Amino acid sequence: MLNFNYNIPTKVFFGEGKIEVLGKQIKKYGSRVLLAYGGGSIKKTGIYDDVVKILRENAIPYYELSGIEPNPRVESVAEGVRICRDNNIDFILAVGGGSTIDCSKAIAASYYYEGNPWDLVIGKAKIEKVLPIGTILTLSATGSEMDAGAVITNMETNQKYGFGHSGFFPKFSILDPRYTYTVSKYQTASGVADIMSHTFEEYFSNEKGAYLQDRLAESILKTCIKYGRIAIDKPENYEARANLMWASSLAINGLLGYGKDSIWSVHPLEHELSAYYDITHGVGLAILTPHWMEHVLDENNLWKFVEYGINVWNIDSSLEEMKIAQLAIEKTSQFFKSLDIPMSLREVGIDEEKLEIMAKDVIEYKEGPVGNFKTLDYEDVLSIYKKAL
Repeated sequence: MLNFNYNIPTKVFFGEGKIEVLGKQIKKYGSRVLLAYGGGSIKKTGIYDDVVKILRENAIPYYELSGIEPNPRVESVAEGVRICRDNNIDFILAVGGGSTIDCSKAIAASYYYEGNPWDLVIGKAKIEKVLPIGTILTLSATGSEMDAGAVITNMETNQKYGFGHSGFFPKFSILDPRYTYTVSKYQTASGVADIMSHTFEEYFSNEKGAYLQDRLAESILKTCIKYGRIAIDKPENYEARANLMWASSLAINGLLGYGKDSIWSVHPLEHELSAYYDITHGVGLAILTPHWMEHVLDENNLWKFVEYGINVWNIDSSLEEMKIAQLAIEKTSQFFKSLDIPMSLREVGIDEEKLEIMAKDVIEYKEGPVGNFKTLDYEDVLSIYKKAL
């Protein structure tokens, strides 16, 4: 196991009715709030009314940024910065899923930067300071409620990039599983795929000594497998929603990656799909993952796929090792299909037209090969895209 520094500072309030702490928590960090949310579903479900009531009861002035997109745009970031500056905002409250939270993180950083927020995303400018943020989670997927990263999209340049800063860790996150009851079947399935992909990115590494981290990862994967379909069929099953919500946070808060050196592979490939075609992130990950697995599988990393097949899918350990690995990949694909996720790029409107451009963009952005479980060059990326058609 490699050396590491543990730092997960977000305070989590998990469970039914935990929104009651909202006013007290905000007052620890600020006095004027930007209330950020997406397309308005929080108004239909009543969460918005609950939040506003608490803000008013605590005499906390608030200003709203609504309409944040599923793949949050840099334009929304700029608008949020404008509202914050015009109204002397000192705290951002993100109510929604990962897109809303990611956008809020970018606003929090851009508030202190006079240039184009995109400069911070691409690393042209350095993040010096970040406004404090808090979250109320309504979708189990990205894990943004408990991590230090954000992903922002620039549709003008067809770029979707992740960036991070220690200040991006929310000061607090309120996780009430009931707030995910109204999430659609499609988005629930997409969220499960996203959680699993975050876990895969850390799990499939060449580090053999991080036994504990790998067992934790397998537990998260098995949790998704157990509860994914249940949450789709019985959307108000508290047990399923609660387990998926906590899995979402633990999959990407750093815990699984401590002691390892995992450079992610599938996410950079999917970001290009979203940047050019604006597809649902988790769906893109589900489509690409089995093809990535097939492409990278070889004699050197066979041991990891065998471990995955036996420990996660309960495949008979007496079978020949390559057979175990192939069955594990097949079961991964079958599981995503069982969640009614489209499993080809054509099903989500992507054909051959831009595959070469996207593959080139992946390599150019990374300034070289992608990932380190098994590195991918341009031809590798293009091959995976083509297989996923």
